Amino acid sequence: MDWESLLLSIKLSTLTVIFLLPVGIILGRYLAYRQFYGKSLLQALLAIPLVLPPTVLGYYLLVFLGQSSSLGRGLEALFGQTLVFSFEGLVIASIIFNLPFAIQPMQRAFESIPREIREAGACCGLSPIKVLLKIELPLAWTGIISAMVMTFAHTLGEFGVVLMVGGNIPGETRTIAIAIYDRVQAFDNQAAATMSAFLLIFSVIAISFTYLVTERHKKYYG
Repeated sequence: MDWESLLLSIKLSTLTVIFLLPVGIILGRYLAYRQFYGKSLLQALLAIPLVLPPTVLGYYLLVFLGQSSSLGRGLEALFGQTLVFSFEGLVIASIIFNLPFAIQPMQRAFESIPREIREAGACCGLSPIKVLLKIELPLAWTGIISAMVMTFAHTLGEFGVVLMVGGNIPGETRTIAIAIYDRVQAFDNQAAATMSAFLLIFSVIAISFTYLVTERHKKYYG
C-alpha cells in the first residue's frame, strides 16, 4: 500500500467535500425552488462532468489554469505559484469535476420537501434562514449526506482529471489512483491489487451507506 498517495487522496477528497458542501446546499436549493430563464442551460453546464471524458475536462482545465490563459496568470498571481501540476490546482480541478455529484442529490432532496411545509414555517414567523436551518436542512439531510459521501468516494478514485491537471509528482499530486497505474506499469501486480481492493471495498461501503441512509429515511418519514 502506498500510504503517502492514500493520505494525499484522503486530503484531496476531504478538501473537496468541505468546499462543495456549502456550494451544493446553496446551488441545489436555488435550482430546486427557483424558475428562471436559462435554468436548463445552467443545469446542463453543471452536469457536463458526468458525460464529458475526464481527460477532455482535464485538458480544458489544464489550459485555463495554465500560464497561457489570463485566468491562469491571475490565479498564479493570487496564489504565488502556477496551479498546474500542483496540489492547489488539483483541488480546484476536483471541485469543478465533482460539482454534479454534490449539487444534483441536494437539489433532488430540496425538491422533495413539500412547498406547504416551507410556507407553514414562514407563516409561523420564521425568517428564511431559520426555515432553512430548522425545516429544510433536517428534511434534506439524507440527500446532503449522500452527496458528500459520493463526492468523497468519487474524488478518492479519480484518475483522468488528476493525471491531466496534476501529473504524477510524489507527495504533491500522486493520488492512490495514479499510484495504482504506476504499479501496473512497473508490473507490481501485488501492490496494484492491494490498492485496487481497498478502493473497491471503500466504494461498496460508500454506496451501501447512501442506500442505507435513504431507506431509513423513507422508513421513518415515508
